[in-house]
Amino acid sequence: MESVPEIRRRDRASTLCLDVGSTWTKGALIGQDGSLLGTAQHRTTPPEVMNGVASVAAAVGGDLATALVCSSAGGGLRLAVVGQERMVSAEAGYRVALSAGAKVVHVAAGELDGAGVRALRESRPDVLLLVGGTDGGETRVLLHNAHRIAANRLRCPVVLAGNVHAGQEALATLHTTKRTVVPTDNVLPDVGELAPGPARRAIREVFLQHVIGGKGLSRGPRFRRMVRAVTPDAVLRGVSRLAATLATDEDSPGAVLVVDVGGATSDVYSAVSTVDDDTPRRTVELPADRRTVEGDLGMRWSAPGVVAEAAAERLLAAGEEGALAGAAAFRATDVGWIPQAAQDIATDARLASLAAVVALRRHLRLVEGRMGPKGAGLLVLSGGVFRHASESTLDTVREVLSEDSVLRPILRHARITVDTDYVLAPAGLLADSARTDAADHLLRSRLLA
Repeated sequence: MESVPEIRRRDRASTLCLDVGSTWTKGALIGQDGSLLGTAQHRTTPPEVMNGVASVAAAVGGDLATALVCSSAGGGLRLAVVGQERMVSAEAGYRVALSAGAKVVHVAAGELDGAGVRALRESRPDVLLLVGGTDGGETRVLLHNAHRIAANRLRCPVVLAGNVHAGQEALATLHTTKRTVVPTDNVLPDVGELAPGPARRAIREVFLQHVIGGKGLSRGPRFRRMVRAVTPDAVLRGVSRLAATLATDEDSPGAVLVVDVGGATSDVYSAVSTVDDDTPRRTVELPADRRTVEGDLGMRWSAPGVVAEAAAERLLAAGEEGALAGAAAFRATDVGWIPQAAQDIATDARLASLAAVVALRRHLRLVEGRMGPKGAGLLVLSGGVFRHASESTLDTVREVLSEDSVLRPILRHARITVDTDYVLAPAGLLADSARTDAADHLLRSRLLA
């Protein structure tokens, strides 16, 4: 159990924010004004995660009755997308899924055949997003796929977000199997028009209502009722508030980038806040934010992928690949291992640096042109490998990132900091609960001070 900083006497108006992950349950006690009163963490305790939750609440003196909770326990939200054709419907669904806090585990396009259904089933999705066709356009593929899904052993909930003119027939087909189906507006109502909001909200709701309770995390319904958001979605909301706060404080803030390097994946978030020249200088406008998930880049399960991708991107020094590959293979086979020797800690830092560079490069290719003329004004490093690193190790990581030939133009004006107190998820939970002033104060004091 860890608790940082020293906890002050609890204010009756304080709020306990919890993130229940697959490995760790992290908690932050937030004062009414957004001040950080205390933090704690405990190993997540399936099959009864409420044991770990209660321990964290007791450590910080928080009230579980009013707690704000997000979770990625049980692997988070695994989402499959079935669309009409990859460059339009399936890709639109993919973008919706990423911004809804989901990890996309399968994308299929066109009419599903037997092999396609088997591949879909083998991906073990928690939720299936079924899309296809613009409103008033082609209906055949959407209806075909609805029939194939209904006829096969795929029991996960379905979010139906395709051509509304085929919606009722597709819904009736899927309902014959007594499965959970949530119809919503088309993600692609017209050619070139992407409307992700309704599908995004439906995916979140399905996850919270139908998936959290089915992952064997808790014996009763209390935990499911407590969870308000998928963790990546809460973090993305926190990143959005961080960008807004930065834009309020600075005349030319630049974008905000966050890279979170975990054991299995590396997530990258970006948000761009601008001040409209035709309005008062402190009016903040927030364009769409972005999140990408790199499932082959991580510190333990996916460590071999870090070395392979770093080699492919020509990031490794001469003779470095062999030693790093051996270290990565060991980490992948003993995912609970914690380095103690200086050399092992240095190797972890090197793997984390490489994972961050590759993940950021991939994210920037996706959002090319959306960083604005200044590039990033702030880069936040998140994940245990950064939070527990020494200052000298962090200086080395900062140098690797800022000197990378691809990242250098984007990071030339960026301040690089670490989310030491893990405040992005709590800030997102506060913002979603209409406590934006508290969220902004928390972010300003912990990441912008």
